[in-house]
Amino acid sequence: MPAMYSKDEKVLCFHHDILYDAKILEVRHKDAADKKSVLEYLVHYKGWKNTWDDWVLEDRLRKATEENRELAANLRREVEAAARQKNAKPTAKKRAMSDRSSVRDSEERGNSVPGRASKRARGETDIEKEETFHSRPSIRIVIPDNLKALLVDDWERVTKNGAVVSLPAPKPVRQVLQDWRDEEAPKRVESRIDIDVLDEVIMGILEYFDTMLDKLLLYRYERPQYRLLREKYVENEDKTPVDVYGAEHLIRLFSLLPELLAQTNMDLQATQRLREELSKFSLWLSKNSEKYFRTEYISAEDAVVEKSVKAAR
Repeated sequence: MPAMYSKDEKVLCFHHDILYDAKILEVRHKDAADKKSVLEYLVHYKGWKNTWDDWVLEDRLRKATEENRELAANLRREVEAAARQKNAKPTAKKRAMSDRSSVRDSEERGNSVPGRASKRARGETDIEKEETFHSRPSIRIVIPDNLKALLVDDWERVTKNGAVVSLPAPKPVRQVLQDWRDEEAPKRVESRIDIDVLDEVIMGILEYFDTMLDKLLLYRYERPQYRLLREKYVENEDKTPVDVYGAEHLIRLFSLLPELLAQTNMDLQATQRLREELSKFSLWLSKNSEKYFRTEYISAEDAVVEKSVKAAR
């Protein structure tokens, strides 16, 4: 299989959580005696001393496209923001986001997510498990500011104003993800692996959404609506929550994914690739937010909810 990158090509290269500008200095087979062995690339990071030059495999490299440069800039900002947040006082928006999670925790899920109980109430083995949990690779998904604002607005409308999203959504989750794939796949025609990764990530998001909607993503005011809707799509096995709910609930899932994925056993390489794919989708959704976040909110009163449910038939 021909090399995707060539000598002297300017690329982007992952080093830990950040994509850096780099240049390929040399290309070679990892096993010099085996011409079928994987290729590795000697890269020089722009602005860094030659002592940082490193041999890397193809999976750490990305083409220097405008889209990947935007991703690199957002990943850097997220890492820097995470570092600042350790010592920063919470802003009003952060408090709102925290309150949003607290409301869901207390009203909807209690201690359903592992790792929440006090160490004092657990034995030494559980403490060791928690230390292992915190040592796993983290997944910081890029969520642009406009999506964060929409997330907070959604929280306020439902928990403070007693409104719910009118369902079914004009652009349900399955359609949103299919639209992303239709736009993203042509950019990956040179690599069947990249397309397979894209499809795998989309399937994973669909499965997570269907599984987690009732457990984690709904607020108290939305549960009567969910129960009525469930009666409808239980009768139709081809219709699941991803065919009814839209971007408002999907972005709720994205806000919780770092916590959920931290409980998996993915290695660093898989974690890095997943974070990249999820961040790419998040950036794409941000650019197309006006198209997908135009769902109407209605009163959560039972009579109105029933009318909205009838439209889901």
